[in-house]
Amino acid sequence: MLTSCAGFTGGGENSDSGSGDTLSMVAWGQDAEQSAFKKLVQKFKERSGITVDLRFVPYAEMFKTIDAQLQDGSAPDIFRVDYTSLASYSSADQLLGLGDQLDDDLTNDVIPAFMEAVSLDGTPYGVPHQTDTTATVYRPDLLERAGITSVPTKLEDAWTWEEFQSVLEKLKGSLSGDVAPYSYPWQKAGAYRWLNWLFQADGRLLDQDLKKAAIDSDAGHRALEATKKLFTDGLVPSNTSPKSGVYSSDAFIGGKTAMAALGNFVIPEINTAIGSRFTWKATYHPQDVRAASDLGGNALVINKATDKADKAGEFLRFMMEAENQKAFCEETIELPTRRSLAEGKLELSVRPDLAPVFTEQATTLKPEDVAQVTVPGFSRINTELQEQLEQCFVGGRSVDDTLKGITDRVNQIVSA
Repeated sequence: MLTSCAGFTGGGENSDSGSGDTLSMVAWGQDAEQSAFKKLVQKFKERSGITVDLRFVPYAEMFKTIDAQLQDGSAPDIFRVDYTSLASYSSADQLLGLGDQLDDDLTNDVIPAFMEAVSLDGTPYGVPHQTDTTATVYRPDLLERAGITSVPTKLEDAWTWEEFQSVLEKLKGSLSGDVAPYSYPWQKAGAYRWLNWLFQADGRLLDQDLKKAAIDSDAGHRALEATKKLFTDGLVPSNTSPKSGVYSSDAFIGGKTAMAALGNFVIPEINTAIGSRFTWKATYHPQDVRAASDLGGNALVINKATDKADKAGEFLRFMMEAENQKAFCEETIELPTRRSLAEGKLELSVRPDLAPVFTEQATTLKPEDVAQVTVPGFSRINTELQEQLEQCFVGGRSVDDTLKGITDRVNQIVSA
């Protein structure tokens, strides 16, 4: 997933960096993403005559290198950034504000939560190119063996927390060997996905002003109790904790769980890995006070120091055109951010039958949820969540102490 076809210093396929009709762009991407980007870059050149010198790097190297290049003045005109990191650049005045570059037809068609994700103080600093989210996948054979014959097929019928707990307990009673009922993708950089449970409980990480922690609440307590119970009751593999190197998808692919929360972006990987070994389907996340979803996906942004702002803006608008966003998402098994596409039908290249579940699950993401995970410094909050949740889930730390620990560290970060 973190492969690259060229580094920052090597020439891209369309390298012509000395030309005024050439834009430089850096991104990371899986094979399908690289292919989709290349096709659209070529289409843009045929339409506009502008070459995009597109280079790919591993995700693990992306932002360390971008940060260094922004400092020394050699950063590309355009680069890709995940939503939870974007505010680190916009708040540092390193991105071009796009208020004059985007028309109402585009911004009014973007799902509001995603315009929130790319904006700071009301000004957009990128375009929300695509999104991804998680939903719950499951093995019908193992559920049926446990006597679970009814699985929600509509968002409004999603299991409640109590119903979901019952499903997991039934599975635990019927599964053999080292197979666990469930796994969740809060490993490593995905620690922030735990907030999905907090939002389901109608809780908040930050207060309305986004100035201090608000997690130490009844909702926060219930969400942390419910997720800690997954480990203490043996409902998830103990080696899928937040600091573990065993990802939720690994456990499901390996036949170690009957159900798993997984991102739509790993559908091609797991479909190939599972092959014909067993059948798997998708349903919605459980919900408590409300349904919720985690923010995934990436934006395209323009370096404020570029001397090609108009051409870079033209390229970003081109990438957001409905036809082009649709083509990108269908090839990469990702989800659109334009309302008109989200409400329509995507012809995904792999497992198109799963698209309605993931697309509808993504609609539960609210702008106020997005605002809390796109504040400046959120990457540090995410790292802190990983540490604090690990101690709670498998380190023996109490829920009360964990909530206090998260509160203290979050307050230090947002006040810095």
